[in-house]
Amino acid sequence: MPSAKTIVSTAASVAASAMVIRSIARELVPHELKLFVLMNIRGLFESFSSEITLIIDQFDGLASNQIYRAADIYLGNKISPSTKMFRVSMPEKENKMSISMAKNQEIVDHFDGVKLKWKQVTRQVESTQYVSYTGQSTKMQSEIRYFNLTFHKQHKDKVLNSYFPYILRKSKSAQEENKTLKLYSLNQDHARRFGLDSWHWITFNHPATFDTLAMEAELKKMIIEDLERFVKRKDYYRRVGKAWKRGYLLYGPPGTGKSSLIAAMSNYLNFDIYDLELSAVHSNSELRRVLLSTGNRSILVVEDIDCSLELEDRQAQPTTVNVLKPLRTMQVQPTAYDNKKLSFSKNPCDLFFFVSFVIQVTLSGLLNFLDGLWSSCGDERIIVFTTNHKDRLDPAVLRPGRMDVHIYMSYCTPCGFDSLAANYLGITDHPLIYEIKEIMQNVRVTPADVGEQLLKNEDPEIALKGLLEFLNAKLIEGCESQAS
Repeated sequence: MPSAKTIVSTAASVAASAMVIRSIARELVPHELKLFVLMNIRGLFESFSSEITLIIDQFDGLASNQIYRAADIYLGNKISPSTKMFRVSMPEKENKMSISMAKNQEIVDHFDGVKLKWKQVTRQVESTQYVSYTGQSTKMQSEIRYFNLTFHKQHKDKVLNSYFPYILRKSKSAQEENKTLKLYSLNQDHARRFGLDSWHWITFNHPATFDTLAMEAELKKMIIEDLERFVKRKDYYRRVGKAWKRGYLLYGPPGTGKSSLIAAMSNYLNFDIYDLELSAVHSNSELRRVLLSTGNRSILVVEDIDCSLELEDRQAQPTTVNVLKPLRTMQVQPTAYDNKKLSFSKNPCDLFFFVSFVIQVTLSGLLNFLDGLWSSCGDERIIVFTTNHKDRLDPAVLRPGRMDVHIYMSYCTPCGFDSLAANYLGITDHPLIYEIKEIMQNVRVTPADVGEQLLKNEDPEIALKGLLEFLNAKLIEGCESQAS
């Protein structure tokens, strides 16, 4: 039997030889060959493994991955001894906590006798491009998120055909039960440009309902019936070959309740709102990317579209949405940076950043998402345009299939005033109400104007007298302007 000294000497010799071989391999063997060998060795071991791993990315191309979102919600309700951290949040005005998996944590789930191991993976990705702000360059970072789901190979069909549909059902149920309405707005341009989420949100807690709207009863009924018919017709839209979406154009003078109607629609349907500022989008491809990142069961809103888009006669010249018209008149100064002047350094990245801003969105790019091929990317979506001047819009925007329902938001009517009196003062009958209604038929006043007058005093008598004086003054003003 060899002595201990011999064993130690042999081990040291083997270790030294291994180090020499490793050094030679590091210097002489190409990196590609080493990678090829390692991948084949790994593949050899995995071929003997009884497990399979599915990768569930957060995004599928440009669109969100519904399975990722569903899994994120579903796993937030699972507690596993192997999970050491969870993400917990409760935004303002919400009464329920939101729980989801923390970065790079694991959870074990069981379904119909199958053991399933989940791991949330988040990787930081550094951008190679820089954005200059007043001479300083900042390197942007973004995150790539995905789930790894590992289970025995023999259960692949059960996971794909039963487990995933189960997760989708459970997550949808949890969403509807715990949903808090959200108002989304676009992230800053540089954040979207370097891979961060297109939208950020705040809790939407607008009190408007159809009961509080100052609107004709028949018009309210028509809108409600149209909304209910829309949400029930998923199979019908598919059968007739149309994307499951509905377009509404709200037009009329300022202060007539267009924004309040949008809030009432959101509250009635329990749909989130995406507030799209077109002037913040600089190309057709960016518009497409932003719109594809909106969720289903939502309302996409473009307010004052006649101001957001400068739509010209398409037959006279190529139609362009001049989202940055003032840029043509801006003076570029060597050191100035204010609201009227822009400065750029000699850094090539700054030039790239400048050029990207002057790219413009075409009308055809917008219309293509309204009823073109891209319109079918998403379900159960409502699109709302508002304008104070319907006559300024290109007829191509107004036709059915794009804006299906045109709703005129009028000045306050006697019927609309009944709603305002009930909401603001809690009354349905008063001697002054009849006098106010009679004058209201001869004077143009918006629901916002009437509401402002009723807010001045909680006493119905005093509030109504103040409103009556306001209407009489408006009536006299109108008569004088006609006479002149």
